[in-house]
Order: sequence, then structure tokens, then C-alpha cells
Amino acid sequence: MEHGLAWSPDDIDIERPSVARMYDYFLGGSHNFASDRELAKRAQAVFPDAPHVVRANRLFLGRAVAALCALGVDQFLDLGSGIPTVGNVHEVVAAHRPGARTVYVDSDPVAFAHASALLEDTERVTVVHADLRNPEAVLRDAVAVGGLDLSLPVAVLLVSVLPFIPEEDDPARIVAAYRDATVPGSYLAISHGTNDYRPKQVGEVETVYAKTTQPGVFRSKAEVERFFDGYELLEPGLVDIIHWRPEPEALQADPLGGDVARYSLIAGVGRRQA
Repeated sequence: MEHGLAWSPDDIDIERPSVARMYDYFLGGSHNFASDRELAKRAQAVFPDAPHVVRANRLFLGRAVAALCALGVDQFLDLGSGIPTVGNVHEVVAAHRPGARTVYVDSDPVAFAHASALLEDTERVTVVHADLRNPEAVLRDAVAVGGLDLSLPVAVLLVSVLPFIPEEDDPARIVAAYRDATVPGSYLAISHGTNDYRPKQVGEVETVYAKTTQPGVFRSKAEVERFFDGYELLEPGLVDIIHWRPEPEALQADPLGGDVARYSLIAGVGRRQA
């Protein structure tokens, strides 16, 4: 039996696949259940490149955080942070800007429990158990518990999270709430699956993810761009994820041969305007 593991809260439904735990599986992690692995394999059957896409997403997160550190950002709010793995935001921050603060937010109980245990004694890092769709509650805890100072710039990270916010929850309103709570000079980083290249295939992926705790949706580039209202996109703009400030050697060793359609994932970073 998998329930009762040290990293698993006893009150969760292990039969209902979780997006966070499927992501962990694709990254080669061990904090997932049979139901997560089974559905992840079904997703991979219709989207064989899924593990490569997830890894590319993780690499983008690292590049974006490093770039924001270079711009002097001292506060990071990672929404839908998932289960901790190699290349966590606070690790990148520690390497590039020691002293900066990181607040992780996730609603998945396994992600929260594991992150809390792993990071309990890590300075300037806080884990908040909350639903990012409630910005008021998230920001209240980020300030009261995580020590964020909203009078200073904050980098809000929504990395492969918005696909799991359906239109009926009004994701544009949610993003705008975080924007309005931060001062000019704050930043927003987003990655998002796109249906611009392979609409039939990504539609099949959506069907698979409909069986999870958080069904997913792919959006067009134009639809994703609206999330950056009030922000000025940094170079190179909202682009295919492998083309957002890539390391030269990474392009040469791209496992998918640079085929952006196989990734169907776009990303960008914006600076909040006055």
C-alpha cells in the first residue's frame, strides 16, 4: 500500500490523480501514486514528448529566475510551485542572489507537506498551503507568514500553472489581482501550453487531464498574451519556451531537435509598468 508513506498526508484521495504529482513523475520524482503514474502514462501515450516538455519548462524556470536575480529582484512568489525537485526557485536564487526571499504556494497536500518538511530549516524560504485562485488569501499569508514586502518589487511566477485555471475561474482576473497587489517594477513570469501547433493532439491531452484534480487547457499565443496586460515583456518577448534566452549548448543538444511544435509550450517574462 502506498498510503501512510512519510511524505503522504493521510487525508488525501490517492485514487484521484494530481497534476502536481504527475509533474513530479515526469521529472523522475518519487512523490506520486499509482493513479498519478497511470494517468501520466496515458498522457504520454497521446503526447510522447511530455517528459521533455516538462524538463524544458523546468529549465525555463531556472533561466527566468536567474535573469530576474540579475535585475535585482529580492522577492519571489512561486504560485503553484509543486513538489520540490532539483532546480527549485530558492536554489537558483541562492546561487545568484543570496539573501533574496522565496515564498512557495501550492494547494496540493502532498506538495505542501513535502515542501514544508524539506524546507523547514531553510532561511528566507516559506511554504504556504493555499489556492492561487484566491489572491487575497495568498497575499495575506505571503506577507504575514512569508515576510513579503509588497511595497517593494516582487517577481510573481506562474510557470505551467495557468493551463490548470479554466476560463470559468477567470484566469485573467486572477493574474490582474496579483499585478495590482505589486508595485511598478515588479515582474511576472509565465509558461503555458499552446494549441497553436497541434490542436488535435493537445485536445487529446486535455481529455486525459480532465480526470485529474485540476483539468488542463491549452491556449493560443494571443490568449496567453492577455495575461501580460500592464506589463512590458522583456526580450525576446512571449516565445516558444526553448527560445527564451536559451543556453547555446542547450539548443545544440535539444532532445526534440528544436521542433517547437513538439514542445507546444510558450513563455515570457514581463515588467510591471507604472
